[in-house]
Amino acid sequence: MKRTTFLLLFGFVLSFCQAQSETGGEETAGEEEHVELFTTPATKMGAATSDFGYNLFRVLASREAAANIFLSPISVSAVLTQLSMGGSEQAERQLFRALRYHTLQDPQLHNTLRDLLASVRTSGKGLSTAARMYLARRLRLKQDFFTLVEQQYGVRPKALLGGAKDVKEINDWVAQETGGKVQRFLAKPLPRNSGVNTVSAAYFKGKWVTRFSQSGAMDNFQVDGGTTVRTPMMQQDNYPIKMGVDSDLSCTIAQIQMQDDVSMFIFLPDEVTTNMTLLEESLSAEFVQDLSMTLLPAQVSLTIPALRFSYSTDLLPLLSDLGLSDWLQNPDLEKISAQPAMLSSVNHKVVMETAPEGNQYPSVTSTANHLSYRVDRPFLFLIRDEASGALLFIGRVANPKDLTV
Repeated sequence: MKRTTFLLLFGFVLSFCQAQSETGGEETAGEEEHVELFTTPATKMGAATSDFGYNLFRVLASREAAANIFLSPISVSAVLTQLSMGGSEQAERQLFRALRYHTLQDPQLHNTLRDLLASVRTSGKGLSTAARMYLARRLRLKQDFFTLVEQQYGVRPKALLGGAKDVKEINDWVAQETGGKVQRFLAKPLPRNSGVNTVSAAYFKGKWVTRFSQSGAMDNFQVDGGTTVRTPMMQQDNYPIKMGVDSDLSCTIAQIQMQDDVSMFIFLPDEVTTNMTLLEESLSAEFVQDLSMTLLPAQVSLTIPALRFSYSTDLLPLLSDLGLSDWLQNPDLEKISAQPAMLSSVNHKVVMETAPEGNQYPSVTSTANHLSYRVDRPFLFLIRDEASGALLFIGRVANPKDLTV
């Protein structure tokens, strides 16, 4: 495995960090051997759902250039995996390849995913998700499929009623599953002559391990084009993070610890730009796992935007770019209905908030610390479950002024 080389911003900080991570520093020296990073069914599943998420994010990012975009890949994986249970063997193989499951060789794949979903939705992690299929009654649906999905994932697919009734049903169910945090999932009825529709939603509000002393103070955020916008920021001196500089990707990377074994990675380009294609193309489960082992600890003056946003989209147009063009033409959902059943929508919505709260105060030091990490220009971030490596959230913030809830 080729490790990314990181250079810290100041020499004295590098010495400080190396003194605190002597054992980790020695491992990166000299010729390196390939190390298998994912060795358990849970971590292998976490890597697969993450790589699917990175692929999906890249497609969305290329279509929505210079825009704020956000996804919760694990909730999309959950609902598309439910859908795969309704296909023929060939259709299942096609979906599994897009979902990156073909690399797993896991005979208990559905059990592994179910257990992973349960573990990342424990209350302390701050994540709640909803994933369900809604199917047209005209398809003469097979009830055995409904029962199979319910037994495996604890949620029963639902037959559509039509029009405004479906909007209310879906919106009420998503709100219930997310503790009332994801509202108005659908703003308009599903497509006319709808067939198979997937619904996936997620809400995240994790808490930091180390709290911030200031939150909500307005500060300048530089946007592409040379202008600035005022946005609420969180700030704290002597904040413990892990960080490094990737000269190949022209960005500084920080890992900020959250409670219950969750962390946020922030990728901050050196220049003010929304063109993050090179960075986006580099993302993979292996790359981010490698980051978690090679970034070095430091105490910094940390300033980050106080994020609060809602984002929704129909992911159906993106699936063809994930190798599913042929499958979309003939999904062969024979276990759902004997009639031809086509995928009509893949609606997805996420809501996320950050707050200054944490269960620890930063350390008090008499030594002046001149290292700062100031996120005041377009950046990319991800939220990751450290135990499994699963990607919970990923987003690109181009202009925080455009974030809405």
